[in-house]
Amino acid sequence: MSEELMSKEIASRLGYEVASDPKLLEECLLICRIYNLTPEQLQFKWEAATFSSTPARAHEAARFTIDSLAGVKAQIKREMNQNSATRARSRNFSGAAVVNRTRLPQFMHQNIRKNAGRVGIGEVQVKAETGLEPMSLAGPSRSTSKVAFKGPKMDASSRKNRGYLYMYEKLSERSEVLDERIDEFAELVREHYGITELGDPSSASDAKVVVVGRITYDSETPPSNAKLTEATLTLESSRMISKGVRVPIRFEESIKIRGGAKGAGGLALFPGAIVALRGKNGSGDWFLASEILTLPPMKNSPSSVSVPTKPDPATADTSFSMVVCCGPYTPDSDLKFAPWQSLLKKLKTSRPPVIVLTGPFLDYTHPLIERGEIDETPLALFHRIFLDPLRQLLDSSSGSIAILVPSVRDLISSHAVYPQCEFRSEVTKHDARIHLLPNPARFSVNGVTFASTTVDVLFHLRKEEITKRGEEIDSIAPQFPEDTGSDSMGNSCRHLLQQRSFYPLFPVPSDVAAEVNLDVSHSQALKLNGGDTDESEFAPDVFIILSKLKQFSKRVNSTLFINPSCVSKGIYATLNFAGSEPGVSLAGRLKGEVIKIQGDE
Repeated sequence: MSEELMSKEIASRLGYEVASDPKLLEECLLICRIYNLTPEQLQFKWEAATFSSTPARAHEAARFTIDSLAGVKAQIKREMNQNSATRARSRNFSGAAVVNRTRLPQFMHQNIRKNAGRVGIGEVQVKAETGLEPMSLAGPSRSTSKVAFKGPKMDASSRKNRGYLYMYEKLSERSEVLDERIDEFAELVREHYGITELGDPSSASDAKVVVVGRITYDSETPPSNAKLTEATLTLESSRMISKGVRVPIRFEESIKIRGGAKGAGGLALFPGAIVALRGKNGSGDWFLASEILTLPPMKNSPSSVSVPTKPDPATADTSFSMVVCCGPYTPDSDLKFAPWQSLLKKLKTSRPPVIVLTGPFLDYTHPLIERGEIDETPLALFHRIFLDPLRQLLDSSSGSIAILVPSVRDLISSHAVYPQCEFRSEVTKHDARIHLLPNPARFSVNGVTFASTTVDVLFHLRKEEITKRGEEIDSIAPQFPEDTGSDSMGNSCRHLLQQRSFYPLFPVPSDVAAEVNLDVSHSQALKLNGGDTDESEFAPDVFIILSKLKQFSKRVNSTLFINPSCVSKGIYATLNFAGSEPGVSLAGRLKGEVIKIQGDE
């Protein structure tokens, strides 16, 4: 392991005291090098050396300082001296070891003859993550993948940015991020509608202007059960436009809605939504809106608008099928994971080239986990229930890959905030066939672009939004017959494309705040068009969006939205891409379906 990665893991395992003290971090790194310890072993040594059952010393023992590190170092030296003495005595002992074979575990008697002489069979070199040394994996040979996967950057710098330190937000950083979002949309609206200059909603004037801002409550600290209404609507512009002043909004009775989905007959508003309004503030007390200008949609991806006219040899074999499974994977009544076991049987039969698994895998809100009714570590449980069967499945399906996306509620994640970094590579034992993605994420498979998130943004939106009805002007006709403006679920999905965000709500509803743990300062990672891939500026072809609302697969604009529900309910989703077919658009070649697991197959 490189020194940089080792320093990062030491800081992650030993906490903020070490991460914030370069001298202490350097001393820990030196101990690991001198005594040939891994960061995990150093953590265990520290816990053993500082452990005390006396409550008065519990707080002091939990602090990692130069003084406590000296005690750890002394303990390591003593153990090494004892081990050296033990080895010296062992070398002077001439007798052979006597083993009572009747007391050996049963598995130690198995396959001894059968596997004799097979050392090295099936060993392959697997390319590890950036910054890690290649490691040898004994097992079935890994062949070239059937699919071309492209995900976020996995260099050390990118992973470090995603694995940011949280709980150290500054108010100034939060306000800057919120302001930047308003200013970005202000420029977008100005260019889209050909507006010369945007106005200040707080400035008293009889002239009509176009203003851009964020929908907020009329109070800085709304009650926990607050619900947005027309009477409590306010508009907050950026500091550059109006010094961040909040202005109450009133709507004319004949309010018009420009550029919305045809047939919608209105537009939903919710806390955090960026809106553009045309109107005036005649009295200086409130802004009277006569027109709502719908935000321009994201550009369609090139693959969704191009229609192949003849077979392309370069893309002839890009067809693939995908299975999408979302957590939780077991009901609240037990930890047997029976629905997941049933699904595994189907997967072993169908052997899909791509398997997408999203968290929570081990949900820390599960009643049995909350009560501590498990007798193995979370990582060991994950390996036994998920990783080992998944690797066996990939062994049996040469060239297949798996994609894992974490949840804020995952017990095996070390990053319980949103946006959330990917799992540590130890979670999948560095298996190169299993791709680890952050939450949320943009990625592509054989040129088909995807977006995914495990936060239930649809449910939160439906709880918080209010709909303002109005007269439609310059409405946009749907690209597909099923994309009707009157579909409320489709319109909720449309919010994400228009707001260009995986989570456009702000603030997070108080009753679900613990499910999100939103880190506003790092919400740049929540931008739907803010990824580090070339396709990020376009709308995704497929949006995997986990929600407790009823499962569905539907098109909104050019994007196929899929809510696979969760495996604990016996439901998952499949996606089939037909590759390059002359005269057929992407929509005709890409089919999504939500499926019920039938019994115990």
